[in-house]
Amino acid sequence: MSRGELDRRVFVKLAAAAASLSACTPTPGAKQKHVAVVGGGIIGASIAYHLARDGARVTLLERGSLASRASFGTFAWINATWAKQPRTYHAFNQAGLSGWKRLQSDLDIPIRWGGSLEWFPSAERQAKLVDQIAEQVVWGEPARMISQDETAALEPNLIPGTPEEIAYSPNDGAVDPVLATQRLAAAAQQSDATVLENCDVQNITASDEGATRLETTCGSFEIDDIVLATGADPNAPELLGGLPIPQRSTPGVIVITTPQPRLINRIIVAPGVHIHQRDDGRIVLGEQDGAPDTQAHSMRLRDRPTRFPDPLIAEQHAMRILEIAERFVPGIGSAEIEDVVIGWRPLPIDGHPVIGRSPNRSSVYFAIMHSGVTLAPIVGELVAKEILTGITAKNLDAYRPDRDFQTTRRY
Repeated sequence: MSRGELDRRVFVKLAAAAASLSACTPTPGAKQKHVAVVGGGIIGASIAYHLARDGARVTLLERGSLASRASFGTFAWINATWAKQPRTYHAFNQAGLSGWKRLQSDLDIPIRWGGSLEWFPSAERQAKLVDQIAEQVVWGEPARMISQDETAALEPNLIPGTPEEIAYSPNDGAVDPVLATQRLAAAAQQSDATVLENCDVQNITASDEGATRLETTCGSFEIDDIVLATGADPNAPELLGGLPIPQRSTPGVIVITTPQPRLINRIIVAPGVHIHQRDDGRIVLGEQDGAPDTQAHSMRLRDRPTRFPDPLIAEQHAMRILEIAERFVPGIGSAEIEDVVIGWRPLPIDGHPVIGRSPNRSSVYFAIMHSGVTLAPIVGELVAKEILTGITAKNLDAYRPDRDFQTTRRY
C-alpha cells in the first residue's frame, strides 16, 4: 500500500465518521442530554451547533462576547499544509477543510478560497520546502511549486523577490473568524441552544442527588456533560476539568485594515508576514515569527491582554508589520488601520489538539487546540458524536488529554 493510498483511507475514515452524525438522533423516550459548552470561540460555537443540531439541549457560555479572544486574534487561515504533521494529523486537517465547504453552504459563511502562496528567504529552506511540497502531493494535496511567471499571473500585485519557485497550495482558504463564530452560534440557537455572553464559569459541583452543577456568574445549571473549549486559558483545564494541560501559548499581533480595493486574491505567506484580504476588502496581516522579544513587550503581555495599553504602541506595531508587507505587496502600507489585536494561540505543548474526556472528572470533555479555525467543523462533528452516542472515535485517540505530551512529535 502506498503512502498516498494510506492517507486517502485515513481521510475517508474521518469523513465517514463525520457523515455518521446524521444518525445521532435521540432515541425515542430517552432523556435529552444537557451539555454545557464553556468557551464561545470558533471551536465552542461549532461544538454547540453540532450538538444542538443533533438533538442535545445546549447551553453555550462565554465570559466575554463571542469570539472575543483567541478566535478574534487569529489570522484565520484554513489549511492542510506541510506543517501539519504527521500524516494522520494532516488528514484530520483535510477533513476540516471539507467541513468548511459544508458549513459555507449550510450557514452562508463567507470563505475566500483560492489557495496560498509561500516561500522562504534562504536557498536551504527553499530546498526543504520543495521536498515538503512533494510530500504533500503523496498525501493527497494538489500542491506544487510554481514559477515566478505563474505567481505573477495569480497575484499581479505580489513581488516575492528572489526565489525561483513559490509553493502553491490551491485548497487553502481564509474566513472571518468572528463572523463564522456568530453564524455557528446563531444556528445553534435556531436548534434551541441557549447562548450566554458575559457569563463566567466559576466551579463545577455535585448536588445532594449526585447531579453535576455548573456554577456561573449568571446562575447555576444542572448538566450532564461539560465541554471545555477554553482556548489559551491556562487555568480552566485544571480548575474545571481536574487536569492541567501543558500549553506553550504564544502571542502574535494581528492587524486589520479598513476595506481596501482588491490587492491580493490568495493567502500570502511571505518571510516575516502573513497576508490575506477578505471579500469585504479588509486586509488581515499576521506576524510570522511572533511579537518582539523585549523586556518592555514582555511586561505588557504579562496578563495576556488582547489589546495594547496605549493606542500609540498599537499603531507602532501595526506600522512595523505593514512595512514588512509593503516589501511584497506595494501599496499595502498606505492602508488605513482599523484594528490591532494581540492574539493568544491555544497551543498544547506537543502541538496537537487535546480532545476527549478528563480522566479525573468524567463529566468534563476537553476541546483545546491550535489550528482551531481549520479544525472547527470536524471537531464539532466528532465531539458531538462522542458525547451523544458514547461511541469513541478512534481517529481522536492520538489527541486524548491523558497522553504523554513529552513524547508526541509536534509539528
